[in-house]
Amino acid sequence: MLIKREIERRRTFGIISHPDAGKTTLTEKLLLFGGAIQEAGAVKNNKIKKGATSDFMEIERQRGISVATSVLAFEYKDIKINILDTPGHKDFAEDTFRTLTAVDSVIVVIDVAKGVEEQTEKLVEVCRMRNIPMIVFINKLDREGKDAFELLDEIEQKLNLRVTPLSFPIGMGYDFKGIYNIWEKNVNLFSGDSRKNIEETINIKDISSPELEKLIGEKAAETLREELELVYEVYPDFSREEYLNGKLQPVFFGSALNNFGVRELLDCFVKIAPTPRPKESDTRLVKPDEKEFSGFVFKIHANMDPKHRDRLAFIKIVSGTFERNKPYLHVRHNKKLKFSSPNAFFAEKKQIVDISFPGDIVGLHDTGNFKIGDTLTEGEVMQYKGIPSFSPEHFKYINNADPLKSKQLEKGIDQLMDEGVAQLFVLELNGRKAIGTVGALQFEVIQYRLEHEYGATCRYENLNVFKACWVEAKDPKSDEFADFKRVKAKFLAKDKRGQLVFFADSSFTLQMTQSKYPNVKFHFVSEFENSFSKTTK
Repeated sequence: MLIKREIERRRTFGIISHPDAGKTTLTEKLLLFGGAIQEAGAVKNNKIKKGATSDFMEIERQRGISVATSVLAFEYKDIKINILDTPGHKDFAEDTFRTLTAVDSVIVVIDVAKGVEEQTEKLVEVCRMRNIPMIVFINKLDREGKDAFELLDEIEQKLNLRVTPLSFPIGMGYDFKGIYNIWEKNVNLFSGDSRKNIEETINIKDISSPELEKLIGEKAAETLREELELVYEVYPDFSREEYLNGKLQPVFFGSALNNFGVRELLDCFVKIAPTPRPKESDTRLVKPDEKEFSGFVFKIHANMDPKHRDRLAFIKIVSGTFERNKPYLHVRHNKKLKFSSPNAFFAEKKQIVDISFPGDIVGLHDTGNFKIGDTLTEGEVMQYKGIPSFSPEHFKYINNADPLKSKQLEKGIDQLMDEGVAQLFVLELNGRKAIGTVGALQFEVIQYRLEHEYGATCRYENLNVFKACWVEAKDPKSDEFADFKRVKAKFLAKDKRGQLVFFADSSFTLQMTQSKYPNVKFHFVSEFENSFSKTTK
């Protein structure tokens, strides 16, 4: 019965948005309300010496962006909440896509002035494909921005969502007076003082009561009544069942920087958000309340603490309980492993846990056993599905800039590739190493981290590649495949798992190659499964 109660208490969600919409700031404020931290640090404000708790990599603090998913946990009203704060920058989207395999629901943050941006569209599409329940938080209401109805229309049209507001702004920008909470039927007045940790709310069950004029003035009260009437007429009533099935998305308004509207969001979230959900494996659907433990690695992070050169594998627990010092089966290696110090997270603070439940994220110290997508079980042989690796779009040769540090460079590249930061290819013809990334900014991050974490320096050289495709031959012994390998020898490489990859220098070359060799298949996405079981079959 303990496991059932613990599952009921768990909420694991990701926060997604376009860069600079206020995602990391919102994470900080949720922690503040949960009593997990005493002061929040704005990500970009240099006057505040304390950086955001969830940005613990040096490069994140310098640039004011998040480049790695961080995992944070706190308790609020007896609910255990696990937050995965993801990078918003498109160059790190691959990390975000993989993180979405480990969450049960999502909060989408939208900037009131910029509205729906391109990166948000891509991420929401992934959530829609997987039917992940979404709550929308429209942020920065204390700044001048778009009209509330205009924003709601934009969310419906651009993101293809069906929304229902559960709070509504009173004014906007300079005229911003507060929020009417439709969910709880009360008014929260905006003081503009971000030091006030928790704003006072005033219950107003009946918006036609004269008390509203006293609080916000005659003109604002009249406008609010008209707008709410429109909201009730135009938008559907909230239904938790439709929200959980990904068919309806509640919307909240607020200003994360000023701690405003965050409590409303959190109070509603703990009531409606889903508990840990079942997950599909290659053999069956696994339910959280099963007795036997299972989980999968969705992220690996080297050098969480540069002093110790430690490497952590982040595991999402899908079913059963994970216990310290108990042996579990590493399915890909087919061997049992024990973990003496599994970590639970609170950004930079880690603590050793004896037992963890479905929905929790556990960090396991790793000496190189794990790869992204690996499954751990109590003995059952199965593999969790749906953790993608995308065909890179930017390519460069990587050269050693300091011959005395070649060992450090090898180790650094090896570990960073295991993290899924980028992909390493070794050319068949001359053994040269090339790195492929989804976004150009990743090259800078790799260079920076190699130098600061491994003491190795590298230089890049341009490599003209349009797409890297994983190669699958219908008959590996055929003359056609032998001819393909001979003619295209210059453009062939092996990835880190020894899988053959074809470098096409243009879309025209790719089309011509496909028509010339009909029995050779080219894949743009490979799932991180047993040595690409999909592409090698």
